[in-house]
Amino acid sequence: MTISRDAQTRARILFCVVVALLVWELLGRATTWGAAMLPPPSRILLQAFADRELYLLHGSSTIRSALSGFAIGAGVAIIAALVFCLFPVVEVIFRGVNIAIFAMPAIVVGPLLVIFFKGDWPQILLSALMVYFPAMSTCLLGLREVDPRLRDLVSVYGGGPFTLLRRVRLRGALPSLFAGLRVAAPLAVLGAVLGEFGSGARWGFGTFLLAALPQGNPARLWGIGFATSLIALVGFLLFLAPARRLAATTNSVTMAATRPAEVGGGGWERLKNLALAAAAIALPFFLWWLMLALTKLNPIVGPGPLRTLNFILDGGYKHLFSALAETVPLAGLGLLAGLAIAFVLASISVLAPAVGRALVPVAMVAQNMPLVALVPFIVLVFGRGVTASVFMAVLVVFFPAYVLLTQGFSAVPKAASDLVSVYGGGRFKRLVYIVVPYSISYLFAAAKLVAPQALLGVMIAEWLLSGVGLGNLLNVSRAGLDYEMVWAGAVVSIIISVVVYEFVGVLERRVRQ
Repeated sequence: MTISRDAQTRARILFCVVVALLVWELLGRATTWGAAMLPPPSRILLQAFADRELYLLHGSSTIRSALSGFAIGAGVAIIAALVFCLFPVVEVIFRGVNIAIFAMPAIVVGPLLVIFFKGDWPQILLSALMVYFPAMSTCLLGLREVDPRLRDLVSVYGGGPFTLLRRVRLRGALPSLFAGLRVAAPLAVLGAVLGEFGSGARWGFGTFLLAALPQGNPARLWGIGFATSLIALVGFLLFLAPARRLAATTNSVTMAATRPAEVGGGGWERLKNLALAAAAIALPFFLWWLMLALTKLNPIVGPGPLRTLNFILDGGYKHLFSALAETVPLAGLGLLAGLAIAFVLASISVLAPAVGRALVPVAMVAQNMPLVALVPFIVLVFGRGVTASVFMAVLVVFFPAYVLLTQGFSAVPKAASDLVSVYGGGRFKRLVYIVVPYSISYLFAAAKLVAPQALLGVMIAEWLLSGVGLGNLLNVSRAGLDYEMVWAGAVVSIIISVVVYEFVGVLERRVRQ
């Protein structure tokens, strides 16, 4: 009886996993740093069994918040994507708002939500905010990536934009939407946990984790981290199976000869684009002012746009620029490294599909393990310097980019792949000459999606580890009730994210011309 190559690969992977667990067990038991920082798997399991009642109480609360936040964020994201697809002008105007929602640092948003909302709503809304942008951007990408031949066919039979949306776009967008939901489901769990950090909630894994930190029990910390990762993995897998079935019935069998060229406009078109860009910049500030006016929040806690701008110009910029000089280069390095790792992992899914599938759980654990729980291990391995900050940025960047790139790589028409096989090419040539060029829109979409996350990752590292940079400045300012600096830092981080997002968009248009 012959064994298939994929079965042999899975057997090797299983063997490597078993060996890795055994090595981990031995190191955890035989070394002092293993006992203090990296407890063996058996000890983690025993501690989790002893804490099973606490896991049930805290876990049920986190799951409820994550599910509610996911439903709200995904629902709003789908509606927004449909509106933006039908009315592109609206998408341009709301671009600043969309990016601001995604780029607002969680260490700033959480405490502010506690001021405005009571009960479980702070963690629910933070979860929804983290879900919205990935789900909206990937759904919008799928709605817009339409085979031009199908668009022409609908037009020939007298169909308009709504007919094209109903007959073609909605069906074609489902694989991309499910890819976005696979990214959003773990983020919903992460948002719920981060929201529990500052909400004062009695139950939830965030509360459980904060209570466990001073106890000096690394087995409990790792158990909480693995529990949250397991919940996130379940959410990821719920959308994986239907996505694969849809990809098999939705992807084009053949590839269009050309993509429609973008036609540039004249002077009026450029004037219109400038006006829309100005509206996109002004709208977030208007909504900021409107929110403060409606809630009548004390100006000391919630300074408005003009007061924050005056604070920045009146000397605040010195502290901000000094902090940014340390944060921005590390965020850029983390972004590039995270995208590179995501590209390599996605390429493995093409070159060795069985290995690619085996790496998903490992990537999920790395993505969703609460960063607070990883701090002792990161300090042990990387110290508190530049490497630790870049590593934290890579952790929050690579997985969303990996999921989106994998979706783009799987959307290549079968005829294009068969063409390479007919001429004797293998999987590597298929990757280089067909998969990557065809998935160029997904490559840039991944870069735009994770650019704000890289900045957030470095800021969290500065908050927890290094004690320098923008993350530390915001944390110290919040502890000192210097809300003007907190809002100014949030605004500057959002502006940086918007600039990077637009730069990637310009680069994409240049490449695709």
